[in-house]
Amino acid sequence: MSKIKTFLNLIEKVNFNYIKLILIFLLLKTSPCFATNNLIINIKDTKIILEGNFIQGGLVKGKVNKDLDIKFKEKVLRKTSDGSFVIGFGRDHPKEANLYFFINQNWILKKLDIKQRKYKTQVINGLEKKMVTPPESFWDRIKKENKVIKEVRSLDSAVDFIFQKFDWPTKGIISGVFGSQRILNGKPKRPHYGVDIAAPEGTDILAPTEAIVRMAEKDLYYTGGTVMLDHGHGVTSVYSHLSSITVKVGDKINKDQKIGEVGSTGRSTGPHLDWRINWFSERLDPALFIKNK
Repeated sequence: MSKIKTFLNLIEKVNFNYIKLILIFLLLKTSPCFATNNLIINIKDTKIILEGNFIQGGLVKGKVNKDLDIKFKEKVLRKTSDGSFVIGFGRDHPKEANLYFFINQNWILKKLDIKQRKYKTQVINGLEKKMVTPPESFWDRIKKENKVIKEVRSLDSAVDFIFQKFDWPTKGIISGVFGSQRILNGKPKRPHYGVDIAAPEGTDILAPTEAIVRMAEKDLYYTGGTVMLDHGHGVTSVYSHLSSITVKVGDKINKDQKIGEVGSTGRSTGPHLDWRINWFSERLDPALFIKNK
């Protein structure tokens, strides 16, 4: 009994914030909990290999004969010289995905099962009105910025950096997860399409793979200091709320090269990195790109 009492007294003396930091750190190191899967498809003596996360927010990498055409979401996919390609499934992708292969002068359909996810709800109250609904005077600016972002996300570059292993772009506490529905001052907003990593202002942000810089803006309305990287084959990543930017548009950067520093610019309630990844218009979960060691 005395041992239990001593243990309880010890817990009372421990700062609960430290316990939370430890738990979140462990979560950061062990997520994601969704394992990758392998799928081999054989169609008329043609072998297709698929590997990745067959789940909402997941990316799958495939390999076929380099001369075989593949179509997904009405788009013929880019392939590498050895026949590698990628496909992505957005946050709200239905239970099935239709993948087509052009074999013997015909498009042959292969249906893929896509796992559905349940997303968390995040409630944030006490925000200034302008943080929830932008003033009308900013609408034209927001439309122009969104148009440029959309153009970057439509790129289908021939670089093959997407096939490299991804690393976390910075160290910190996971304060927001992919897919969560945000309710700001009682008003439901668009889902959160990235991973928020809270860290002290000035913390280095590093490129998770080799990439080409497609955007380096110091002051976008929503995201403040913003960098967009092109990993090839329709995959782009964005880094928001930066306090400083150390790269420029057109730069070819190396894996782990510094691209900026954590800040709280744009529409932000505190220093953090909002890290997002797209496959064209499909919103992907950055946490699924990190492979546990």
